[in-house]
Amino acid sequence: MTDEKKIRVGITQGDTNGIGLEVALKVIAVPEFMEICTPIIYGAGKVVTYHRKAIDMPGFQINHAADAEHVKAGMPNLIEVGGSDEVKVELGTPSKQAGHAAYQALEAAVADLKQGNIDVLVTAPINKDNIQSEDFNFPGQTEYLEASAGEGHKALMILCTEGIRVALVTTHLPLSQLSQTITTQGIRDRLREFNASLQRDFGIERPRIAVLSLNPHAGENGLLGNEEQQVIRPAIDQAYDEDRIVCFGPYAADGFFGSRQYRRFDGVLAMYHDQGLAPFKALAMDSGVNFTAGLPFVRTSPDHGTGYDIAGKGVAREDSMRQAIYTAIDIWRNRKAYDEAHAHPLRKQYHDKGKDNVVLDLTKETDE
Repeated sequence: MTDEKKIRVGITQGDTNGIGLEVALKVIAVPEFMEICTPIIYGAGKVVTYHRKAIDMPGFQINHAADAEHVKAGMPNLIEVGGSDEVKVELGTPSKQAGHAAYQALEAAVADLKQGNIDVLVTAPINKDNIQSEDFNFPGQTEYLEASAGEGHKALMILCTEGIRVALVTTHLPLSQLSQTITTQGIRDRLREFNASLQRDFGIERPRIAVLSLNPHAGENGLLGNEEQQVIRPAIDQAYDEDRIVCFGPYAADGFFGSRQYRRFDGVLAMYHDQGLAPFKALAMDSGVNFTAGLPFVRTSPDHGTGYDIAGKGVAREDSMRQAIYTAIDIWRNRKAYDEAHAHPLRKQYHDKGKDNVVLDLTKETDE
């Protein structure tokens, strides 16, 4: 069994022309970091060296491993992916070569994840355009992970930091497709998945979930749209009455975040990407984490992008990457504790008798 203090954290290099490697290196360069996990970067050695020298970062020891079997606990590791000579680093410039390198690292890390060679996965940012190819034809890494390793489970994107967790009904979808994509059943399914994640992944026994509206001012009773009345409200009612999920809404997004109502809830379900992520990043840009819930493994990512404009300048902050790793470890442990606690639930010690349940007193002996 894996030592919880040495959880194996796979970290992909992301877009090789962005800031992903820089922030990852800044995190794992701290010796104390090895006390809680064994970090394993999937990438090209020469590219890692290039990034380190570009920001004038002091050298530190990294174990270069041919594969997961040669990873060393207690120190940073690098598993060589692709040929180092194949990748030309052009910091701050999008390129198909950088996208291909990002895909190779992701593919190798996912393979090790599926084989149990790493415990959790932390992905550095990619460019969703230049990574596109015959092998990667997805809107983002979340969708790729769902298709390649989800085992039929549905992924749920959750942005989280201390005190706020925002989940999305739809993710990378054009606004023009929203109204016909959002359905009562779809929202109800997301509420179930969100509720289950809050319980198992975050350790919240009975979470309270706020549901946002789709239209401005929650539709103003149909004046600005009827999705709130015809689609969202029925989903909330069904989830509350039939699924026993403690959920409320729909709330108008602007007033909800502006008045800080989110502080009253354990989670917030937004209808679409920017509705949830814009306020979240305004509140937690440096510490926010993108967590992919619903899948049989733990995957997190920093909540920022490739940062081409600051790549190679040494100014990229590593807070979000560090928090992504910490969050992955916390969720891995929470899942383990939850699954152990619910592995053998006690059988109900009562039987139905009309409308009343007659409780059996198991402390008394019987003659039978």
